[in-house]
Amino acid sequence: MPEGHTLHRLARLHQKYYGKRPVRVSSPQGRFPAALVDGRVLTRAEAYGKHLFHVYAPDAIVHVHLGLYGTFTDAPLPPTLPVGQVRMRMVGETHWTDLRGPTRCEVLNAAERAELLARLGPDPLRRNADPAAAYTRITRSKLPVAALLMEQKVLAGVGNVYRAELLFRHRVNPRTLGTSVTEAQWSAMWTDLVGLMKDGVKKGRIDTVRDEHLPHVTGRAPRVDRHGGEVYVYRRTDQPCLICGTPVRKAELAARNLYWCPTCQA
Repeated sequence: MPEGHTLHRLARLHQKYYGKRPVRVSSPQGRFPAALVDGRVLTRAEAYGKHLFHVYAPDAIVHVHLGLYGTFTDAPLPPTLPVGQVRMRMVGETHWTDLRGPTRCEVLNAAERAELLARLGPDPLRRNADPAAAYTRITRSKLPVAALLMEQKVLAGVGNVYRAELLFRHRVNPRTLGTSVTEAQWSAMWTDLVGLMKDGVKKGRIDTVRDEHLPHVTGRAPRVDRHGGEVYVYRRTDQPCLICGTPVRKAELAARNLYWCPTCQA
């Protein structure tokens, strides 16, 4: 499932292609009420956590959650005939965009959007994000911190990669209880997470390895993985830790794979 930085990149892209202009919206698949927004001006495109919002004047908001299988594809005009199950097609002055396979693609009003956002924790990529709100929810729980970081009601936009890498970078054992996380730990983790996710928006991939541990510095081979990016523990099961050499471990926690170094995160 795409993590928050991907949705923020999409919002920027869609704002660039369609913002402040009328957009032709259709649903070749027939499963989205495109007529509710077709021909309206896209006021803005924005993301909150793993949710994307296209705000149309005067009072309609298209909400998209990509889930596990949703994808957007973009190209310059002219558009080609739809291929596959296209849930939503957008056609603007210069580009067209197809959306396939999302978990959610619906039209909301402002009150419904507010209700959805009220169920989410702070998004580290939003300027008004409140890290204290996330910390309060973390320290009130006796669940492992690794599980809490994946709870969108605690922290919006963080997925498995950022979860694993953040805990490693701060030497936090993933099974540490939320009640045991100190304010100083959380402050450092939040600041680091904001920087990592902003870098992800800029690059379009997740890089978490510090400069001194990069391949060209240490002489190791670059990472080869469909997720891209240089990481410390994510999907590196049984490979040596880049810092101490201990094999990286993997286990299941809350139905998701968890990666950590048993030495660095003892």
